[in-house]
Amino acid sequence: MAAAMIRCVHLKTGADGRSHVEYNTIPLGIIQQATAVHFAETPAGSALDWHTAPHAQYVITLSGTLEFTTRDGETFVLRPGEVLLAADTTGTGHRWRLIDDQPWRRLYVELPLPT
Repeated sequence: MAAAMIRCVHLKTGADGRSHVEYNTIPLGIIQQATAVHFAETPAGSALDWHTAPHAQYVITLSGTLEFTTRDGETFVLRPGEVLLAADTTGTGHRWRLIDDQPWRRLYVELPLPT
């Protein structure tokens, strides 16, 4: 029997120095180290222009639906219950905007630096 997986959208910096989107899965039951965990909320109708992730982190959306875009025009929609691995900490970055009438409530799980 195959292990259960959770879909994860991965924003990463490619060898070209630009942000790119990959679709991966995370197996259930794995344990990972975290350096910090915190919640945040942004009002409905908000957007954030071009930026990079401050550090590698999982972002778990609790409410709100967002559209993310990279400078190369790659886009994806993130809905409640979905997981984003924001790891484009350098390069051209991404932007997002809320596309429904809900605030964006989310949980950040900050990951340790690679060794």
